[in-house]
Amino acid sequence: MLDDHAVIAERDRVATTAGTASGAHPTAPPTPLPAAFADALEDFCDHLRLERDLSPHTVRAYRGDLASLFDHAARMQVTSPNQLELATLRSWLARLHTQGAGRATLARRASSARTFTAWAARRGLADSDPGARLTSPKPHRTLPAVLRPAEATAALDATPVTSEGDQVEQLRDQAILELLYATGIRVSELCGLDRDDVDLERRTIRVLGKGRKERTVPLGEPAVAAVLRWLADGRPHWAGADSGAALMLGARGRRLDPRTARRVVHERLASVPGLPDLGPHGLRHSAATHLLEGGADLRTVQELLGHATLATTQIYTHVSIERLKASYDRAHPRA
Repeated sequence: MLDDHAVIAERDRVATTAGTASGAHPTAPPTPLPAAFADALEDFCDHLRLERDLSPHTVRAYRGDLASLFDHAARMQVTSPNQLELATLRSWLARLHTQGAGRATLARRASSARTFTAWAARRGLADSDPGARLTSPKPHRTLPAVLRPAEATAALDATPVTSEGDQVEQLRDQAILELLYATGIRVSELCGLDRDDVDLERRTIRVLGKGRKERTVPLGEPAVAAVLRWLADGRPHWAGADSGAALMLGARGRRLDPRTARRVVHERLASVPGLPDLGPHGLRHSAATHLLEGGADLRTVQELLGHATLATTQIYTHVSIERLKASYDRAHPRA
């Protein structure tokens, strides 16, 4: 798609070069957006936050993408949403491509533009929706790295060398690892768990996922045992005025930070020779792959992981197939 707009891209490159030659610094901050764009951007972000209930992180991503588009449009003398045309959107993507943006980045930015132009048309800020005709390259779907079942067991059963004063941390870390692998939840979902979200009698946890969608995920016995030990012998030592209802805590008694959870996973895997360097999302990928290899159906795994569409979950079937092919190639004499 982008090759079709090489002429536009070259025009943008020449214009940028000319601007730099005339004295503009290439890393100078962007000029303020035209008022119509600035107002539309604020209204659109309010729509994402209040009407669609998207997370602050997602809203920031949309804001950044659209600020880039509007800045590019302003340089083309386009100053309002009603003046946006398909050629403007294509020129913007072509410029990003020449600056080295990858397929995944271009696909996301194009999606942001399409979402905005559709909203602008519905709100009457534009007479038409040029984004409806905007195409973008599909991002490459890379297969996620996963642990094999025996490797996951080795990581979870490994006993880190700790001093007596680190026993509370060890109980916390074991609960983190067991929960992540047993449930396949995201690290942000783990850190957001409260004590009341865990039903140890029924062996389930209540998870608040993306888009504030709630789901219930079962727990295995090792995870239940690890959480019980943490609640009985670990958490009381760290709990304080700032702990609130948080299930997992940091050493200062506040709710667990995702960066700490990532460090815990990386350090545990690094302690077992031969294991790949994976983070919490690697445990999520591993849990999903092992469920499918064990006979779970795709829709069940979709529900457990909290995926909005089945297509997202289907990548794990490809992981299982690739592992099967690799085993076949290694084992069959006529592979």
